[in-house]
Amino acid sequence: MANKQLVKGFSDYVGAEALKRARIRKIILEQFELYGFEPAETPTIEFEEFVKGNNANEDTISEIFKLEDRGKRKLALKYESTFQLNRIAQNQKLPYKRYQIDRVFRDEPVKSDRFREFTQCDADIVGASPKDEAELLSLVSNILDKIKIKSVIYINNRKLLNEIMVSENIEERNMETAIRELDKLDKLPKKDVADNLKKIGAEKLLKIINKGDFDSYGSYKEIKELKKLCKAYGVKVEFSPTLARGLAYYNGTVFEIKSKDMKGTICGGGAYSVGGIQAFGFAFGLDRISVLSPIEGSAAKIQIISIDEDAAAIELASNLRENGVSVNVLLDKTIGKAMEYANAKGVGKVVFVGKEEVAKGKFKVKDMVSGDEEFLSEAKIVGLF
Repeated sequence: MANKQLVKGFSDYVGAEALKRARIRKIILEQFELYGFEPAETPTIEFEEFVKGNNANEDTISEIFKLEDRGKRKLALKYESTFQLNRIAQNQKLPYKRYQIDRVFRDEPVKSDRFREFTQCDADIVGASPKDEAELLSLVSNILDKIKIKSVIYINNRKLLNEIMVSENIEERNMETAIRELDKLDKLPKKDVADNLKKIGAEKLLKIINKGDFDSYGSYKEIKELKKLCKAYGVKVEFSPTLARGLAYYNGTVFEIKSKDMKGTICGGGAYSVGGIQAFGFAFGLDRISVLSPIEGSAAKIQIISIDEDAAAIELASNLRENGVSVNVLLDKTIGKAMEYANAKGVGKVVFVGKEEVAKGKFKVKDMVSGDEEFLSEAKIVGLF
């Protein structure tokens, strides 16, 4: 017999959990489109060389799922969607604003909040200005508000970190290591980070950051301007001078979003280059934000129970669906079994279609929360929603 066990790090989503994920996905998609982003679809499998790109030393690259086809070609499952912009953004009218909601894969150790397959929700602008950065942060903030996650947006700029290191004569070969160490300050004790920086002669960076005086650095103006633009959108951001985002390809603004209800980062992103063109983007992990969000999935709004009046029940269901009401129809169950099913699925209202209802042109509607019953016409039923 075939083994039906799940592979470690992969999940099934059904019932209430699947409905919740679907609702969150719908909210995210609606916000992407309200902000003028257009969808893109890209392959799950790419050539390994293309997946690695110029980032072969990044930790995420070392975690890609590697494949080989019958022709012995080296392939890989995509670990994110951003690298594919190097292909699909070519010859697009700028700014090119695209979103994707896709499954991605990481061959990494499994933890409670880390999976080997997960759904990532990306939005990126190729040909992005600082004003676009503020609008994208507004988009992120809006999504989190809609799914009822309280959070804080932290921003920084890689240019500022680089400028500080140059002014302090940090050797160029140690700059990337120094940035990675600073980025660990929210994960490791300050002494550990200080000791690691001392090994590369960069311990003075902590003193500058602790002092908190950045006005003498030219790139700090970009941070102040971004904060000003975000304020125009009604978006609150906090400057975090140690925030770096570990990936080497970031070249300007970087940001992370955190919540007191979860250890680690909800979402992150920043500025980078796509084929020499400045871009800005972010990604949500649907799995992670589904855990955090208190909203619930939406079951069918109405369940129609046919009592030997199948044709009338089907006609009523069709008319309700044409008016945008989600309907579940049961034609072959007893009333008791049908009610049990409605309870199990969290249906809000049950409509009975029998000879008496057909004759009157009104249908008995039972509210599954209050238990109240009333006879309503089809138009009145539509009006409930």
